[in-house]
Amino acid sequence: MSRRDRDRPRAAASPVTVTVCRGCCCGTEQKHPGVDHAGQYERLREAVGPAGRVRAVKCLDACTHSNVVVVGPSGEGRAAGGRPVWLGWVLADDMIDEIAAWVHAGGPGLADPPGLLDLQEVAVSRRIREGLPE
Repeated sequence: MSRRDRDRPRAAASPVTVTVCRGCCCGTEQKHPGVDHAGQYERLREAVGPAGRVRAVKCLDACTHSNVVVVGPSGEGRAAGGRPVWLGWVLADDMIDEIAAWVHAGGPGLADPPGLLDLQEVAVSRRIREGLPE
């Protein structure tokens, strides 16, 4: 095994990644009054904990489905055929709980989404999917 291969992180070691849109309209009180966007984000980060990685990005360009969250598979999940799952209208606390439970169960490729989370899945264009930051 070469040094380069030894130093390269293993795909299986990469965690489930939860990307939360928090820019133009997702995460704004103007579009979704009465939703504690900052509180939901913090709650999601705490609920996922060390089981995955939660990050916020400015805009995922899927505004018609606001609030958008993308659950990306872990390295192991990707090896098992998992692909990023785009969820729309993530506004309720029970959805935050279901996303966190899915991450703890292994995420895309390793576990089915819990509860009614699969009903929140949205299709986005390839242009938008490929624009998701690494």
